[in-house]
Amino acid sequence: MYRLVVASAGLLAVLSVPALAADPTVDVPMTAPGFDWTGYYAGLQAGYGWGQSDISGTEGEPFSVSPDINGGFVGGHIAGLWQFDQAVIGAEADLNYSSVNGTAEAEPGNNFGTDIKWFGSVNAKAGYAMDRVLVYGIGGVAFAGIETSQSAGSAFSETRTNAGWTLGAGVDYALTDKFVVGAQYRYYDFGSEHYEGSSDFVGRDQDTKLNTVGINLSYKF
Repeated sequence: MYRLVVASAGLLAVLSVPALAADPTVDVPMTAPGFDWTGYYAGLQAGYGWGQSDISGTEGEPFSVSPDINGGFVGGHIAGLWQFDQAVIGAEADLNYSSVNGTAEAEPGNNFGTDIKWFGSVNAKAGYAMDRVLVYGIGGVAFAGIETSQSAGSAFSETRTNAGWTLGAGVDYALTDKFVVGAQYRYYDFGSEHYEGSSDFVGRDQDTKLNTVGINLSYKF
């Protein structure tokens, strides 16, 4: 019996050698390639902004007042991105219509207001890609059309274009090979702008800062 078992095992070993020799490799399932962020994009964004405007008089008796500002915005953007391994770099420009505004009462009947009518920016963008997820930082030069106003019996208002800077961060997710959704936080400092007065109102400097959170939808070309 022992000799029969040994002989059977040897026979099985001999028979298995040709089978292994005929098929020396094992097929490994292929992994689908990751999403490529390289490309040009265009899309829309919307969100909410809040901040503060510091207004100070530059003529006659000095004064200062700081209206809190808040409101919504909606706009569009264009971008170009290039991916190197998992690093992504590029540029983005955006422009938004805004209803961010606010007023403060310096004394009874004397109200000061700030209204950001539009704002936009031209930015550099850099991030880290994890397949269809992109985490990034963004920053650049910012612009805004900002109105200052005062109502004290009669009314005064003037709009100037302010220039400053912006910095933020966000995350994007590629829903498909063409459509990308995301969320973003931005901080804007539009600097200090001088506004001339009138026959009834003195000139003033206005320093406006803004925070925004928003969502975006982009199409990749």
